[in-house]
Amino acid sequence: MGLIKAISSAIGGSLADQWLEVIEPNDMSDSTVFTSGITVRKDSRRGSNKRATENTVSNGSIIHVYSNQFMILVDGGKIVDYTAEEGYYKVDNSSLPSLFNGNFKDSLKESFQRVKYGGVTPTSQKVYYINLQEIKGIKFGTPNPLNYFDDFYNSELFLRTFGTYSIKITDPILFYMEAIPRNKDKVDIEDINEQYLSEFLEALQSAMNQMSVDGIRISHVPSKGRELSQYMANILDDDWKRMRGMEIQSVGIASISYDDESKELINMRNKGAMLGEPSVREGYVQGSIARGLEAAGSNEGGAATAFMGMGIGMQGAGGFMGAASASNQNQMDQEQSQQNQAQNIPKSYWFCTNCGAKNSGNFCSECGTKRETPAQCSNCGYKPTGENPKFCPECGTKF
Repeated sequence: MGLIKAISSAIGGSLADQWLEVIEPNDMSDSTVFTSGITVRKDSRRGSNKRATENTVSNGSIIHVYSNQFMILVDGGKIVDYTAEEGYYKVDNSSLPSLFNGNFKDSLKESFQRVKYGGVTPTSQKVYYINLQEIKGIKFGTPNPLNYFDDFYNSELFLRTFGTYSIKITDPILFYMEAIPRNKDKVDIEDINEQYLSEFLEALQSAMNQMSVDGIRISHVPSKGRELSQYMANILDDDWKRMRGMEIQSVGIASISYDDESKELINMRNKGAMLGEPSVREGYVQGSIARGLEAAGSNEGGAATAFMGMGIGMQGAGGFMGAASASNQNQMDQEQSQQNQAQNIPKSYWFCTNCGAKNSGNFCSECGTKRETPAQCSNCGYKPTGENPKFCPECGTKF
């Protein structure tokens, strides 16, 4: 029993009247991986096959195959012929299997040899179709957190993620034999996805581990869908192709969330990175003083009392705050000095009006006194442009 290619375009008019039955695929949605063929002209008055036997494909019937579909002609559960080429095919019980491989070339013949019809008299014949399009939108989610070591944070983080992935059937004969439940006339991917989802999530953890080894920051994972697909393919495709004739096409990460401990570690690391900047630290110091003054002013016991208490406290903390501020400023000055040196900008020095120390930054390195704007000489009007001397270099008047 085999197939003979009848015509590659639509059948219409008098040509259609020549055939006993026309078999078309049943409803096939984007998520349908397998469906049966249905006779669309079985009860037609023009049809000559009025007493067709159930589950038998009449000799001379026409089977219609659309693009991105794989049609198999099955007898007693075994495949007796197939085609991966779109068009119309006539059933000929006297012919041998014709095996129209289409784009699969000869790669399907090995699978066919393992399941081919063994010469038994046909007793139950059916037509089935397998969807060769990419099956998209298969949802996944991690019920338990996945671990991910991030070099940037230097810690083991735990995350949950959800999204979608897609598959493509690469060996429809193997897929039919290994993935499709028997006695089913229609199968959606969700009907058989439980086992595959478990394997997918296991491979996802392995892929995450490999991405971690490759130094990809955890916050960059959602934008690495293409790379993640490749990681998943390297892990799953060999097994899925060999066992079920399908492969991973793409993986889309919709969201990544962290457990509470991971959030705390990330926030702590980010704060530490921010406070590593001297300008940010100085802003934090000045902000703390401002918040203290604001709190004192709103004290219900009276602002004077609050400011008195704050003054006492500031005597103890003032030295620390001043030293912290001076340290921040010195670091900023050093960074500015390095930038100036890189740009060949000469240093300018000034003398502290409090202790007389020579400085190059905006705060005195000895006592923390802020640099004053160079004064204009009251005698001759000279205004220093470089070093801030104690005496006017023009007339000797003290600044």
